[in-house]
Amino acid sequence: MFNFRSNSKKLKKGTVIKSTGSWYSVMDEAGKRWDCRIRGKLRLAGIKSTNPVAVGDHIEFEIESDEETGVIKKILPRKNYIIRKSINLSKRSHILAANIDRVYLLVTLVAPQTQTGFIDRFLVTAEAYHIPVTLLFNKIDLYTQVEIDAMEKLKKIYECVGYPCETISAKRPESVAFIREEIKGKKVMFGGHSGVGKSTLINTLAPDLNLRTGEISESHSSGLHTTTFAEMFELETGGFIIDTPGIRAFGLIDFDKKILSHYFPEMRDLLLECKFNDCQHMNEPKCAIKEAFYGDEIAESRYLNYLNMMEDDESETYRKDIYK
Repeated sequence: MFNFRSNSKKLKKGTVIKSTGSWYSVMDEAGKRWDCRIRGKLRLAGIKSTNPVAVGDHIEFEIESDEETGVIKKILPRKNYIIRKSINLSKRSHILAANIDRVYLLVTLVAPQTQTGFIDRFLVTAEAYHIPVTLLFNKIDLYTQVEIDAMEKLKKIYECVGYPCETISAKRPESVAFIREEIKGKKVMFGGHSGVGKSTLINTLAPDLNLRTGEISESHSSGLHTTTFAEMFELETGGFIIDTPGIRAFGLIDFDKKILSHYFPEMRDLLLECKFNDCQHMNEPKCAIKEAFYGDEIAESRYLNYLNMMEDDESETYRKDIYK
């Protein structure tokens, strides 16, 4: 919990629904929206995140004298959050969203291609903060038979680990009707690379929002950023959708490598079978994780991505990927 000094008696509680870097849109308990800020750089001392206040945060704020804006005074305890390493500041983190009931991670095998390393780093972070994740394989109407086969292989890997996997075409309402039912009354986040169809999916689920969508860069086969800042949208059916900017890379931060394997469910179930209590599952003898890998009980992509994380390899090119 972060505290900021306050002498005011006009404190209100609210939820941050949009962050633009310096100003935050806050919905109070009565549903009224306020533009709020954090006054003074000194108040951020000691906070290593590039955005100490995140979309989804429950806060207390003070109404300013103009009766139209506010100053954030306290961030209430978070249930959870999704965090990644800041791209420009390696020793700082960036909180994508807080207090999430479920994350829907959009995955595409074309335009753009989502690497398994990205998927696994995202899942590790969600596991660490106890956030359930559903993988949505989008743009299936664009896939050739080769890509459909690769998708089915990926689905099998992640379903066996325990992650729900669904195939969708974000533009088709009948394809995503199940999501509309699942998210009623909940606060959910959509994540993924730029161009995977997050905004398109949200528009299909809630046409009244009319979010801007973008095209795919032909030179890089990657998405163009259309969501600049994270924002939370209230649904007529109840609940909220959090739309986040497209993520090119997902760097882990503040992870103890000694327990990294705990965030791989298929490894977690075997940890007690290793000979050494502090086994890192890399070069140690009589390692149950390595034996399971060599016995095809742990997917090759998952184990190799684990090794990449242990070695701090955050590039988008992995030793061997599922698509090759």
